Parts: sequence; structure tokens; C-alpha cells
Amino acid sequence: MAKITHAQWSSRLTFILAATGSAVGLGNIWKFPYMVGESGGAAFVLVYLICIALVGLPILVAEWMLGRRGQKNPINTMIDVARQEGRSKAWGLVGVSGVLVAFIILSFYSVIGGWSLSYTLGSVTGAFSGQDADAIGELFNGLLADSGTLLLWHSVFMILVIGIVARGVTAGLEGAVRTMMPALGILLLVLVGYGMFSGHFGETLSFMFNPDWGALGGDIILAAMGQAFFTLSLGMGIMLAYGSYLGKEVNLLSTAATVIILDTLFALVAGLAIFPIVFANGLDLSSGPGLIFVTLPLAFGNMTGGVILGLLFFLLLTFAALTSAISLLEPVVETVEERTPLSRTWATLVAGAATWALGIAALLSFNAWSDVTLLGLSIFDFLDNLTSKYLMPLTGLAAIVFVGWFLNKEGVVQELKLGGTGAMLWHVTSRFIAPIGVIIVFISSL
Repeated sequence: MAKITHAQWSSRLTFILAATGSAVGLGNIWKFPYMVGESGGAAFVLVYLICIALVGLPILVAEWMLGRRGQKNPINTMIDVARQEGRSKAWGLVGVSGVLVAFIILSFYSVIGGWSLSYTLGSVTGAFSGQDADAIGELFNGLLADSGTLLLWHSVFMILVIGIVARGVTAGLEGAVRTMMPALGILLLVLVGYGMFSGHFGETLSFMFNPDWGALGGDIILAAMGQAFFTLSLGMGIMLAYGSYLGKEVNLLSTAATVIILDTLFALVAGLAIFPIVFANGLDLSSGPGLIFVTLPLAFGNMTGGVILGLLFFLLLTFAALTSAISLLEPVVETVEERTPLSRTWATLVAGAATWALGIAALLSFNAWSDVTLLGLSIFDFLDNLTSKYLMPLTGLAAIVFVGWFLNKEGVVQELKLGGTGAMLWHVTSRFIAPIGVIIVFISSL
């Protein structure tokens, strides 16, 4: 087996951009702003930030810490760290689960990324211009029904992801996030600028940031906790892999806080960009994914400057999908590279091809295989439910339990540069609050 020289991030900034890029995905562009607006506005944001501090941040730090200690792929990292602590090598299953989650999620995430690419082209060619609601709906339904077109765009998206990841940490991952994260920010600000002059910006501000404490029921608090967990790419092997490229000089707690703040800012600014368009056109806020692929194209096709706005929006969506997708492929590639004789390039091709193949099954569930079900669900929905409801929470729970209960307490406190009250807060949070929070989310999702 070829000797692996483990790569390192060139700077803390590029690591922050990469981790933020992983966190900022398709869900941030639509789901988080919508949850804010419908769940109490600023009241929801406050609850979300509390949940992310008590559940998301400790697990994020735990996964980075394990990755940095292991300096290997997620599986070998968990085995080695467990062995160093005198624990069972069965903890390697946490790494196995994380890599499996990343592999499965990318397979169907790439299908949605393909939709975004298709709609980016549609914006350029004026496919939405002057169309009524029925015609736009038919465009989307036609895309889902056309397995050949879905396969084409799924393949193009995966080729882009494979091309980036194959170049390695410095040239590939860092090069991509240094370009795409600033581009994401600029595109969002341009769309926010348009919204400020659309006449509905005040309505958006009120919708998103006017605290409605009466809206905060138990379901909303659970939703905030679930969003806090899932938005940070936890339980997917990603942060274990990214942590393995971290140097000892990086302060994990302050870096995690920075990533969380940036992730939340991106999501909130996305709301300021999207909702003025939604309100200006009387669109349905509760239309789920249809808001992005049906109702917004309808608005873009019937407004002044809609071709440019539509292009900007779907470019934004594609960039967000790509930054998340490269982070999903990375732990799979790192594992194949370090556990086989394959080079980085061949490991990426093998991992990418396998992911692409599973994605074909996911995209066929919308058409040729629509009658094929697993436990009563389509293949696409089965893969989504398996990862989001079961594997992700359990993997994240195992990671924080291992760090909280099985790592040497003094070593952890020293690594996090904590003392006194800070050390006590970390122990309480990592041992009790974060695990209990994940268990609550897991049970509620069932």
C-alpha cells in the first residue's frame, strides 16, 4: 500500500471557508429562512442559536477533535483514537457509519444538484419567460419524468464534484471554497439589493425578525434543535475528515463558533434575498421544494429583469450544492485512498463512480422505477429517511458520547484550552446536554 502523507489546510481561514461551505447547502437557501418566518421570527432564531450552542457546537468540536487526533480517514481515526484511549476498536463503526452517510446522501443530493444545473441553463435560454403556473409546473414534472435528462444533469454535477475533489485538499477543496464562498456571498448580496428596491423588503424584515413568542411551541423548539444538528454536516464523516487536515494550532471552540455564525448569517441573508420576490409575486411560502423549482421560476419568468435574477438565483443554488457535495465526497475518497493502494485520483474516480451509480437508482424512482418501494418509500425517499432520521443522529450521538465519556477528561480540557468554569461547562454539555438533545431529536423524528 502506498504511503499516505496526510494533507493539511493551508490556513485557518480556508478551513473555516470549507467547513462553512459544507454547512451552507440547499437547505439553507430555502428551509432555514422559511422556518424562521413561520416559527416565531427572531424568537425562533434565538432558540436555534441556543440549541446550536448546546448541541451543534459540542458535536462539531468533538468530530474535529477526533479527526485531528487521528489524522486519518474517519474509520481509521476512530479505531486509532479508541486504541490510544484503551477502548474497543468497535468504535471504528462510528467512522464506518459517517462515511456511509456521506456516500448515500451525495447519491441523491447530486440528483437535486442536477435539477439546479438544469434550471440555471433554463434561466439563460429564457425557458421560464412568459410562462403561466401550469406551464412552469409541467416543466418541473417533465424534468422528473425524463430519466435521460435527469441522468445527464446528475452526471454533469458529479463530474464537477469529482473534478474538484480529485485535485486534493489544497488545489481542489481549498481552491473551490476560496472561489465559491465569496461568489455565494456576492450573489446573495446582489439578490438582497434587488429585494431592497422591490417594495416588499419591509414585509420580509417583519416576517423574519419580528419576535412572536406565542409561536414557540414544543414542535418549534424541536425543529430548531433538529435544524441546529443537521445544518452543520454532523454525523456524516465530513467533519471527522476535515478535522484530520487540521493543525494543532487551531482553536477548535472559537473556530466552531465562527463557522456557526457564518452558516447562520448565510441562511438569514438567503431569506432577505428570496422572500421579497416571494411577497412581490404573492407566492406560496409553504410549497417546499416547489418554491425553488416551480413558484420562483414562475416569478422570474414574469418580472422585469427576471432572466438575470433567475440566472443569479440558480447559480447561487448550484454553488451552494457544489460546496456541500465536495464535502460529502471527501470522507469517502479519504477512506478509499488510505485503505486501498489507490492514488488520490483513482480513489476519487472509484468513490465518485459508485456514488453516481447509486444516484441513478434515486433518479429512476421519479420515473421508470416509481413503483419500486423499500419499506413503503420510493428509493429517493428511503435513502433520505435512512440517513436523516437514523444514521446521522446515531453517528453524531456516538461521536459526542465517545468524546464526553471515553476520552481522557484532562486531555480534552487541555486541547480545548479550557479551565475552571469553561471546563465544567464543557463536561456538562458534552456528557449530558448534547447527547440528550440528540436523543430527543432522534425519538421525535421517529
